Amino acid sequence: MARITIGGILRNDRLALLSVLGVPDRPGVAARIFENLGYERISAHFVAQCIDHQGQDHLVFCVLREELDRAMRATQAACDCLGAGMVTARPHVASIAIHGPDFRQRPGIAGAMFSALASQSINILAISTSISTVSCIIDLDRLDDAERILRSTFALPQ
Repeated sequence: MARITIGGILRNDRLALLSVLGVPDRPGVAARIFENLGYERISAHFVAQCIDHQGQDHLVFCVLREELDRAMRATQAACDCLGAGMVTARPHVASIAIHGPDFRQRPGIAGAMFSALASQSINILAISTSISTVSCIIDLDRLDDAERILRSTFALPQ
């Protein structure tokens, strides 16, 4: 089968993952957390959010590893006001992403990426997508393996 052509692979090996679990679902939750990060001049590099069947929000995001302690304090302060169940950190993660033209009109790209990572027993910690990008957070020690399998799975520009 022909390999799917993509525009390229992006990676970031300087990240830490924060997870905010069990926040009551209501307006202003994300605003409070990310305003606190902004006050500390910390940018989020990846954000994913979901609501579980019990109506609890779960939010994960990445920051630069060297900002983790400050980000954890800012996040915990916001969550104390919001009634969050737990804030956890995973300090050694990386992002790996594929990008290309208008992925939403090209079915199968996300599945091919996830299958390739699974074939190497690379666990995906979080997923985020856009019109032209599929991004995954993985353990830092698997980043080179992830890039290698994605390079062999997809056709890249010369």
